[in-house]
Amino acid sequence: MRATPLPGPGQGSQICFHAVSPDLIGSRPLPDLCAFEHVCLFTPTRGICRVVSPNTHVGIIGAGNVAARHADVLSGFPDVTIAGVADTDLQRAEALASAHGSPAYGSHADLLNAGGLDAVYVCVPPFAHGNPEYDALSCNLPIFVEKPLSLDLKTAEMIAAEIERRQLPSAVGHHWRYLDIVDQARELLDGRPVRLALGHWLDKVPPVGWWLNASMSGGQILEQAVHVLDLARLLVGEVSMVHAVPAENTVDGEIDRATSAVMRFADGAAGLLATSCLLRHKHRVGLEVCADGIALELSETQLMIDGERTVQDGGRAKTLVDRTFIDAVQGKDADVRVPYGEALRTHRLAVALARSAAERRPVMLDG
Repeated sequence: MRATPLPGPGQGSQICFHAVSPDLIGSRPLPDLCAFEHVCLFTPTRGICRVVSPNTHVGIIGAGNVAARHADVLSGFPDVTIAGVADTDLQRAEALASAHGSPAYGSHADLLNAGGLDAVYVCVPPFAHGNPEYDALSCNLPIFVEKPLSLDLKTAEMIAAEIERRQLPSAVGHHWRYLDIVDQARELLDGRPVRLALGHWLDKVPPVGWWLNASMSGGQILEQAVHVLDLARLLVGEVSMVHAVPAENTVDGEIDRATSAVMRFADGAAGLLATSCLLRHKHRVGLEVCADGIALELSETQLMIDGERTVQDGGRAKTLVDRTFIDAVQGKDADVRVPYGEALRTHRLAVALARSAAERRPVMLDG
């Protein structure tokens, strides 16, 4: 496919994804690159030409365990290079970067200013979301964001609006949607609306210092059980009302150690959610659903059908969630199952539950 010239202001514009030789990547923008074979994505607000080499260069913001997991997966793709790692803890950034032959940076701004990136992974704690996403988007870079999207709703909504305005590829780390057993559950439920959903996240406190601090993590529903909520939205539908009740044993400033919640789905289905971090092990994490003549129980690793037959997942989800995003960055027809805008709907539900627990009252959602 041959490119057409970029239109002028007010005429609509293009972002062009080119496959070019590495020696051309250093100088951007290159006005004559529109003579190359390429794939165009159209946007009404930007008039720039963004170059993506055959080897996609990814920057990673955050150097914790989740970032390391993504780095391990990405480094296994022959068409991906980890171009840099940034963390406010420079030693931690250096440790992850050195494992992948990449430079380390003490701030996300330094990583972005170094240039040469095709996409950015934002793998930071809940309280640190906002500026990394805004700054990456201002560089016109596609972003992969690890959940939760932010502590609040406004920050996530502003990021979603900017992604939409720029028409950039995006993805969020709700990898459960890529489980083989989730695909099978959807097939089994086809034509049988779910009437009851039971979600649970009964676990231990993760070994990070900020997690019990309510102002930094946002609580267990937002930080962990959001995976279950996303699955409930997929299998059951949107939620119209929530009423969460926390256990009255919380230390001032700490998150609720146990919460139960009632959810009413827009189509009339009933739902319950139970969370706890009081344990010393991961006791039970997943979603049970009941429809006409069938009961399914899903975890991250297996699907139980009618309490009898168990199907193990193929273990591909954490690879697929990264591969599909890279494909989207490269301009391919990618199966990105949770772009940022879709994840925002799950985030709204999690925020509503957290608000309900804090205010001790039901909260209505728009659906």
